Amino acid sequence: MTAILQRTIPYDPLTPRPLPGIAPVRMKDWLLRDEAFAAQMAQRAALLGARRNDVLALHESARPAAEELLDLVLSLAYPGAGPQVTRPDGVRVTIDRADPLATLGQLVQEDLCILLKQGDEHVLTGAVLCFPASWMLAEKYLRPLVAIHEPVAPYDGSIAKRVQRLFDGVQPERPLWRFNALWYVDPALHQPRSMHDRRDAPAAKTADYLRSERQCILRLPQTRAVIFSIHTYVLARADIAPT
Repeated sequence: MTAILQRTIPYDPLTPRPLPGIAPVRMKDWLLRDEAFAAQMAQRAALLGARRNDVLALHESARPAAEELLDLVLSLAYPGAGPQVTRPDGVRVTIDRADPLATLGQLVQEDLCILLKQGDEHVLTGAVLCFPASWMLAEKYLRPLVAIHEPVAPYDGSIAKRVQRLFDGVQPERPLWRFNALWYVDPALHQPRSMHDRRDAPAAKTADYLRSERQCILRLPQTRAVIFSIHTYVLARADIAPT
């Protein structure tokens, strides 16, 4: 499969912030379209068609949040949308409100996760996740934040409490964002991997590709669900400033 790459990225992924590395972002800047839009959207459609059970999950308790999220995305990315919308790449998408996450997966580049508060923690109760970076939706679905981050070494008890406070405190219309930087030898966007089969991360000097996720969290005003969105960039080494 041909690699889907960006040439530029709207932030410096090689200047990390201390965990959790959160900053505010304007609501109008939550969703992004970049130069890889058409190619990424085509791959998303292919994955939703051929591997739906791997890239989409929705618990009935999260259906109202998924429907609210669809309305929000349409209002921001496709204002005035009717029964169908035409994407910037010319593809027409039917708005299927009975299948909100699959519809969302064909409207925006971002992967979208729905987390509902259950007890003291937020739980992953729905997602359209076409471009996982070495994790599997099936292993994280219906699990709380701490369990979701089990393989992440820096995610200790202190970080877990700070992240939970962020999820508790994020307010509608005031999203937050962070980014990561991951070196890969394979530029593929769809890279599921079990937590029991950890990847050996290559050294920066030996990897040909830098993968960076622009991650945002926001709260839906009606259902109060928290949305975790992931916009994935993959750049070839030649397009990255030297470190």
